[in-house]
Amino acid sequence: MIPNPRIREPRIPWNPPVYHCVRATAPFGQATGRLDRPFWEPGEWIEDFHDIEGPGRPRPAKETRVKMLWDEEALYVGALLHDDTIWATVTERDHVIFVDNDFEVFLAPQDSSHRYYELEINAHGTVWDLLMEKPQRDRVRRIIGWDIRGLDSAVHIEGRLNDPCADNRFWSLELKIPWFSLRECGVDQCWPERFAPLPGEVWRANFSRVQWRVHAEDGSYAKDLDPSTGLPLPEDNWVWAPTGVIDIHLPEMWGFLVFTKKGEDWPLPPDEDVKLALRRLYYRQHAHACREGGFTTDVERLMGEEAARYQMRAFVTPSLFEGIARGAEHCWHIRQDGCLWRGDLEP
Repeated sequence: MIPNPRIREPRIPWNPPVYHCVRATAPFGQATGRLDRPFWEPGEWIEDFHDIEGPGRPRPAKETRVKMLWDEEALYVGALLHDDTIWATVTERDHVIFVDNDFEVFLAPQDSSHRYYELEINAHGTVWDLLMEKPQRDRVRRIIGWDIRGLDSAVHIEGRLNDPCADNRFWSLELKIPWFSLRECGVDQCWPERFAPLPGEVWRANFSRVQWRVHAEDGSYAKDLDPSTGLPLPEDNWVWAPTGVIDIHLPEMWGFLVFTKKGEDWPLPPDEDVKLALRRLYYRQHAHACREGGFTTDVERLMGEEAARYQMRAFVTPSLFEGIARGAEHCWHIRQDGCLWRGDLEP
């Protein structure tokens, strides 16, 4: 086994936010980027964004607001990003977007930490959509060739793109993401008889805003440079659900996305405490392997009293491990690449 120092336990408490995504009550029509049309009225705003590292870091300097809706055809995402420096340079689809200021959507139909989607868009309206088999920390390549078939997206700008002299106030966007294109990672592996989620179904999700520090230069914008290196200053990462480290690819730290109707109140899935304990075991197994050269079956050493509370066990080989914990109705399993799944309780 090659120990993986990139797998680090988050330094903030586990406290994912919850968003109740209600059904749309009107047809979407065609994306315009404007969020002041009647279609968006049923949705509640997400307005509480944070630095990706959590509450110990400064609050975001610019406001970001997001809302979502759904129907049998698609998931709809609208975002409004207040900004007096509206700029973008990338114009070709599936090129790296976060070299610009951008807005990013992450969707995980399964709560396994594996198989999720990422979509990024800049103020040009350029899109980068990709499929992740598992997080980058677990040594995987992005599947960039995957595209959202039928994606309808648009950007609206209050101001002018790449013009420091304009009265720039915000840019907003709309995304229509057909369920058909999200079927590969669906909760129900026996699709295709249905594509849309069922009411009460819960996904994991996050939103990220990448914001670079810029200044006016030659009638446009240029990134602020670090005088000691000549390189751009680090970007800000403002997110809905902080991960505790500068890495958005920690699905276990993302928020809960509950599909519902207006007025309905669905509970979160059971055994979240058990799953969280197993994810801590995953972090600590890798930390142990980096220190001592291998995984361990001594879960009490790694987990303390949680080991007994959840009847935790670990099985290891020279390069693999599997952890098991007991919940109220099921046993839960996790392995060395972070994949978590549900099993039956043993007799």
